[in-house]
Amino acid sequence: MNPAEYARMHALEDWYWWFVARRTAAAQFLRDYAPPERPLHILDAGCGTGGMLDFLGQWPDAEVTGVDFSPEALRFSKERGHPRLAGADLMLLPFRSGAFDVVTALDVIEHVPDDGRALSEISRVLRPGGILVASVPAYQFLWGPHDEALHHHRRYVSKEFAALMHSSGLRVEKQTYLLSALFPLAAVARLATRGRKPESAEAGVPRVPGFINQALIHFQAAELALARHASLPFGLSVLIVARKPVPARAHLTAAEEGVWAVGVGR
Repeated sequence: MNPAEYARMHALEDWYWWFVARRTAAAQFLRDYAPPERPLHILDAGCGTGGMLDFLGQWPDAEVTGVDFSPEALRFSKERGHPRLAGADLMLLPFRSGAFDVVTALDVIEHVPDDGRALSEISRVLRPGGILVASVPAYQFLWGPHDEALHHHRRYVSKEFAALMHSSGLRVEKQTYLLSALFPLAAVARLATRGRKPESAEAGVPRVPGFINQALIHFQAAELALARHASLPFGLSVLIVARKPVPARAHLTAAEEGVWAVGVGR
């Protein structure tokens, strides 16, 4: 990501409607699908400047770790007071297998050159029964300066992202598009910027008046309530909740028995 974008993200993510809507959606699906064991060991993969870490840090009975490839992002997260941080590539996570009950990866998989390898690593560090809550930008035809500024490698359709989950050993339990009502307007705006030169690219987070910002937050909360019960057919983002299957105990190896025992004994 362009270095200037980290400063912009840090300045906006606590209150700007898009960041709030993304965080609220991830939190809601985490509540809906998280395993019941406590304390929860949570990894925010691609933690950026720490907005989601702030939220997860308030979760009752949770131990939260953040990982990001960017030293600049980690500096902002550290300034927020988060001590459990690691600098690492998502394609080679520095954690033992089965270490986490929950992984969140919000708009991060599209930054990784090999998305399949990143999801396989996330699957590895999830314990059996644990969940991944992940979001990615939707539709390659919307590619533009926003993606250039954020150093994206690709955008996705829901079916494609779900297939990646399955190939990484994860079982999809929920998939939906989000930001559906705003899709037509945002799509027109994105397509209108396609002719810009890469050097002028910046993330598409236009400033809006405070009352409109609050209205958008409430509007997206209402849309989320619908998405919980009926997967939305289109939108600007794809969100998936995927679970790592619990192997049948009759087929566990001795080594797997040990990992599973640690997981349920916390």
